[in-house]
Amino acid sequence: MAFSGPIQESYPSPQDLGSATVSHTQHGFRISARKLPISKSGPIDDMSKSLGIPVPEMIFGDNIVAVEHIASGWRVEFNSYDALDRVDKTDKNMLKVAYSKAWSSSREKTHEGIKEVVKPFDWSYTTDYKGTVKGKPFEPSTEPIPIQLLKRPDPILFFEEVVLYESELDDNGISILSCKIRVMPERMLLLCRLFMRLDNVIIRVRDTRIYVDFKSGKVTREYTATEESFDKVQKDLQRAGRMSGDVTAAMRDPNQISSLLPKVEHVLESVSVA
Repeated sequence: MAFSGPIQESYPSPQDLGSATVSHTQHGFRISARKLPISKSGPIDDMSKSLGIPVPEMIFGDNIVAVEHIASGWRVEFNSYDALDRVDKTDKNMLKVAYSKAWSSSREKTHEGIKEVVKPFDWSYTTDYKGTVKGKPFEPSTEPIPIQLLKRPDPILFFEEVVLYESELDDNGISILSCKIRVMPERMLLLCRLFMRLDNVIIRVRDTRIYVDFKSGKVTREYTATEESFDKVQKDLQRAGRMSGDVTAAMRDPNQISSLLPKVEHVLESVSVA
């Protein structure tokens, strides 16, 4: 069978960002998500130059998740550029892989006799990104997100899952930043999660939760950082009676192992926008 013309891509082009964005409005809040393919080489080069570090292999530079209070203009957004801008650009938090000399603090490349010094950075792409806020800032709070209310069997009016970036860490594991958002009649929850597993070294989870109570107009942000050594998590799973195959699968799933990771940082904040 012969093709009669060019193949039509199923994704909208980055130039038409509006058509690629889906939105839901609830009680004066607009919740939006945009999902586009992996960025092309030109935008990737521009982003890397602007950030001052190489970007992950899979970078979704046009993807966003945002929550906006329409009347006040207050907004919190999650995007890959701002998330990567929070990656440590020094060698303070670099992780070393025993069998890979490519990731030393002053790694060098030699190509056709030209020596290029690559700027050290946290190549695990660990970020403490809590979202980009426009308008009133968050302030410290003592009132936690009401988990019991989120456990209610309320109908899901809007749901999206968006990946911002992903790296296989030079075949040494994975680092992925993604967002999930679900909207119910009276409340919504956004989870932005970094899951980083460096094989035989460490496992990290960095969670930012945005909870909105539509009736009161109060927005709560909770940031939790957890981590543990790779070996410790593996042994804990084995002690729990997991078979070898189950252990391997669990080590790749943050939902199965997050409870095994000790908390290293916790920040609770809120803001009233209504």
